[in-house]
Amino acid sequence: MKKGTILVLILCFTFFTAVPAFAHFGMLIPSDSMVMQNDNRTVSLKLSFSHPFEVVGMEMVKPKVFSVMANSAKEDLLGNLKKIKVMEHSAWQVDYSIKRPGIYMFYMEPKPYWEPSEDCFIVHYTKTVVAAFGDDEGWDEEIGLKTEIVPLSKPFGLYAGNVFQGIVKLDGKAVPYADVEIEYYNQDGKLKAPTDYMVTQAIKADQNGVFTYAAPKAGWWGFSALNPSDKKMNYNGKEKDVELGAVIWVEFHDMD
Repeated sequence: MKKGTILVLILCFTFFTAVPAFAHFGMLIPSDSMVMQNDNRTVSLKLSFSHPFEVVGMEMVKPKVFSVMANSAKEDLLGNLKKIKVMEHSAWQVDYSIKRPGIYMFYMEPKPYWEPSEDCFIVHYTKTVVAAFGDDEGWDEEIGLKTEIVPLSKPFGLYAGNVFQGIVKLDGKAVPYADVEIEYYNQDGKLKAPTDYMVTQAIKADQNGVFTYAAPKAGWWGFSALNPSDKKMNYNGKEKDVELGAVIWVEFHDMD
């Protein structure tokens, strides 16, 4: 067989057996999204970077920023982080004591992650919301991140099947027709997608930057709105693109 024919066969095999590249997600998962009077008042939060549905982890260095905003006041938690393993890769954890009613918005800005397969850096500004002791005000407040999903539905107290809506913002402005990727955190790895196309759900925001999604199953769901940065970063002497992700993690519950 000629070398040219062999090369064509190899390329065809690679093309037809290739699988889609699964989405990256900054992850910020608390032990509880709603702290009630009789609950454990210490919330444990795990920070990681992964493919959540496939339960495939990636190395995460200590974030650049990790804080909580409650009652419009911000508290730096970066120094409290402890290194752990999530999905067999480096991750971080903190135990936070909830002392008063409020809406607690935990958020992080990671250090840029170089992704060779995409030939770019990835920075996912990631947040999650914990409600405490019946307080129900301020869940739609903006933190003021470089890019952010501002919820239009409560990001807690949701049933599976409920609609979650958010508005995608970049530099404080709504992003029309933003791309939003969505994945379920398949913690025990038991769920299998019927096809690779169904691992990551993909939708677009409307002309006002608003997206809508109904979660079909109870558990943690990640919403990641992606936009290119207007700045590049240097990698081995070459200027490379930077993907900015606005990520929010929302928990849905069964009714029974």
